[in-house]
Amino acid sequence: MAKRNNDNLNMAEALKEFVETNRLEKGLDAVNVQDAWKNMMGNGVNNYTTAIQLKGDILYVQLSSSVLREELSYGKQKIIEMLNESLGKILIKKLVLR
Repeated sequence: MAKRNNDNLNMAEALKEFVETNRLEKGLDAVNVQDAWKNMMGNGVNNYTTAIQLKGDILYVQLSSSVLREELSYGKQKIIEMLNESLGKILIKKLVLR
């Protein structure tokens, strides 16, 4: 049985250590980005969102409406800033709408 580094480790620290040790952060980031998009954009946009994928620092969002894609393209930088703020860290540097 592995010896604990610190018997007084709190739950948040233990989870963070587990995530880092098992290299799960990228997967969790991808899920968190999807949740942030859904929460931020609301039902109107989510009804036309067919796929959300984070690859490195690029967020790919597939939309079924070309009109919506055009509208969102004007506010890409603002969307990136709002998503990163919602996530509490800078994960997204570029947004690609498909």
